[in-house]
Amino acid sequence: MTTQLLETLERETAPNPTRAVIWLHGLGADGNDFAPIVPELRLPASPAIRFVFPHAPIQPVTINGGMAMRAWYDIRNADLAQREDAQGIRKSQQAIQALIARENARGIATRHIVLAGFSQGCAMTLQSGLRLEEPLAGLVGLSGYLPMPETLTDEAHHANQKTPIFLAHGTHDPVVPLQRALDSCKQLIDNGYDVSWKTYPMPHSVCAQEIQDIADFLRRVLA
Repeated sequence: MTTQLLETLERETAPNPTRAVIWLHGLGADGNDFAPIVPELRLPASPAIRFVFPHAPIQPVTINGGMAMRAWYDIRNADLAQREDAQGIRKSQQAIQALIARENARGIATRHIVLAGFSQGCAMTLQSGLRLEEPLAGLVGLSGYLPMPETLTDEAHHANQKTPIFLAHGTHDPVVPLQRALDSCKQLIDNGYDVSWKTYPMPHSVCAQEIQDIADFLRRVLA
């Protein structure tokens, strides 16, 4: 069965891009949420980068009273770890991998692609990237966590064992507790991953210093 491609927004830093960043939004947002960040990153014109901002499917979300909204998977419990929506997570994983394959078809090799995400998008970045069978340029996870952590050891693919990972979190985050993110970071480090960890004095959001640090990471891994 062919996975239907998600609808996306795209921004390019210059014509004929040879690099790509696929950026996944958080629960209830859409691809428009992070599109304005591209000029704020102040990336050089070369190499040219295509930013792809997909829209997650619309589906009911249990924790929000079953209200339908854009979500990568259902959230059933406030502590995020109980009763995880494994089926929904894996379905979105396939959709994200299909977007990577589309960039390949457009001439951008997987090793020149960064997968990035905020909150639920961070969870999907880690879920998808660590299981991908070709090495990515890097992973950027903001204000999120590692979903289904008990499956990582068995399911992770060695192709991305050495892929640089940038993780960042707000110290006052009321949505995804800092401890959950710290536990995810520790598990990745314990599993031998190359993780850069940053915290910022902010809630469940993004700040100027974080944008600068993301830009530095992207310059390095997409050079």
